[in-house]
Amino acid sequence: MVPSEKSTDGILGIFTYKYCLEQVKCLYQIELPLKCKTNKLINNDSLFKNIHVIKQKFDILPKDNEHIGASIEYQDLSEMRKDFLNELIYTMIDWVYCSEKFEKLKQKSIDNGKTEAAACSEIQHKVYRQFRKNENGKLFAQGQIGELLLFHFIQRYLKAVPLLRKQQIEKSSNNKSTCADVIHYKTENGKNIIVLGESKSFTSAYNFNQAFAEAIDSILYAYNRHREELPLYIHEDFLDKEMDLVAESYLNNTMKNIEIHLVVIVIYNETQKLNITNEDDIKGQIDSIIKDRYSEFNNKDIHIDDNPILNRITYILFPIWKIEELAKGFQELL
Repeated sequence: MVPSEKSTDGILGIFTYKYCLEQVKCLYQIELPLKCKTNKLINNDSLFKNIHVIKQKFDILPKDNEHIGASIEYQDLSEMRKDFLNELIYTMIDWVYCSEKFEKLKQKSIDNGKTEAAACSEIQHKVYRQFRKNENGKLFAQGQIGELLLFHFIQRYLKAVPLLRKQQIEKSSNNKSTCADVIHYKTENGKNIIVLGESKSFTSAYNFNQAFAEAIDSILYAYNRHREELPLYIHEDFLDKEMDLVAESYLNNTMKNIEIHLVVIVIYNETQKLNITNEDDIKGQIDSIIKDRYSEFNNKDIHIDDNPILNRITYILFPIWKIEELAKGFQELL
């Protein structure tokens, strides 16, 4: 029997405990002590107060899976657009740094002569610089909004914590990516679940069904290439020591009992006009639009027989009215 960690006594006890752990890990190919990673999920309740979400089975393949529809929340007759953008921007620091890294940076700044408030402000400005607008303009901002939302939806609804992400926060619209935007991780039923996630953002000039097909094609392309593209991912700044070891085990191909899942969030400019009557009716209209978008997509374009990994995909549709104005508002707040 492996003694509990609390029962170890002195150097010999610690050595025996660690030795036994290593032997069990090698024999059964599992990680001990078993630790739940859900405590590493960020608290994004404040953000989701400004997001209307429906999660259910829709008329789309794979039909056994629950998929997600979401939109900016309404309060009475008003869309909570500014509140949504503010809350999303407040979370950028969670996207860039884990709490452990944040505390180290803050302490370093304090040691250099700053107050705690000034140190926090300095870190915030470092984060903002990573999200500043560039020559790609609004499309760039749309891509950043998409990646931030992907980060939050995977944690909130798939309960998977960040593990790896692309080095650049810059993929924006409908160009095929060479690698998934993010890789998240959780343990479930004794398996190491790897979640590959992509965000796709489309402007007003698009065909929805074509855009949705491109999103599926893109995540499949990323899935088929992600192992060879792993050198393009980073993890050092936004993971604590425990999760850093998990990331290294995946990068080094020493992680055992792996199962891969896919997530794709499609953020698009919705053109169907809403009838602004009352809050419940507005949400009902949005729900109907999302359901119609799912059901109107041709299931023949989802080639599960050729790509069985699609049995493990979760779709997220996020319609936005006047998406370019939202992107402009995001830029102005940075």
